[in-house]
Amino acid sequence: MTDAYVSRETEDPPLAQEAKRAVEILNPSGEITMPRPPRRRTMCVANQKGGVGKTTTAVNIAVALALHGNRVLVIDLDPQGNASTGLNVPHHSGVPDVYDCLIDGAPLDAVTQQVEGIPNLWAVPATIDLAGAEIELVSVVARESRLKRAIEAGGSDYDYIFIDCPPSLGLLTVNALVAAEEVLIPIQCEYYALEGVQALTNNIELVRSHLNPKLDISTVLLTMYDRRTRLADLVEQDVRNHFGEKCLNAVIPRNVRVSEAPSYSQSVMTYDPGSRGAVSYFEAAQEIALRGAQVGGVA
Repeated sequence: MTDAYVSRETEDPPLAQEAKRAVEILNPSGEITMPRPPRRRTMCVANQKGGVGKTTTAVNIAVALALHGNRVLVIDLDPQGNASTGLNVPHHSGVPDVYDCLIDGAPLDAVTQQVEGIPNLWAVPATIDLAGAEIELVSVVARESRLKRAIEAGGSDYDYIFIDCPPSLGLLTVNALVAAEEVLIPIQCEYYALEGVQALTNNIELVRSHLNPKLDISTVLLTMYDRRTRLADLVEQDVRNHFGEKCLNAVIPRNVRVSEAPSYSQSVMTYDPGSRGAVSYFEAAQEIALRGAQVGGVA
């Protein structure tokens, strides 16, 4: 009885625990607490099903890695421009954006912006002009490798490049798959999400066979996990059985703070760093960083 009493007395109250988590995630000292990869890792965040958390995953993992000492670039390749919104990067019509790289051959550095408030994070925005890029790319020479050329022409040195893809398997996504060497697949813990993964993996195989032999599915992240449902457990088991060690141990729960953050043009890491959503994305970013350091960087 005495031991139980002491343990309750010495345990921090919930608010104090949340504050500790927030300080750990925000890392105000700026120390490198997540290992930097030996060479740049270019990761395409893809899934042709919409609403599975692609943009949320790209933005929050990028912010987490940048807060902990990595130099990170996010390329918004979705005409909706949601990643640009989440990072509070201007992306109104007339702003230099990824469209200029794909259609006009501009180098990536010419359209890159520093993300305000996060020293190690940069972004390439997407404006509404990108909506017509798929049609315009049809007649362009070497249309599948335009983004890869723009990245290679850029002079900046990054530890990570995350490419946020649109929810389709068109020319924009193909450009991302050709430019990247790793694919990060967010999978929603619902049945329909599983149906789309087979089509995505088939397309990745096609790109690997014909355009980019280095491409590999390196990371799978389960999102929108609802522990109250049996379906979520079944989907998790199926995904882990199929992808094995490629599946991160961290799982992203359904969390209202994750959904609220973009309306304030923030990631959940800065909007509510003590929330369950922020902690989960922080743990996912840690895993990605540690795996990259252990295998010597995949890309």
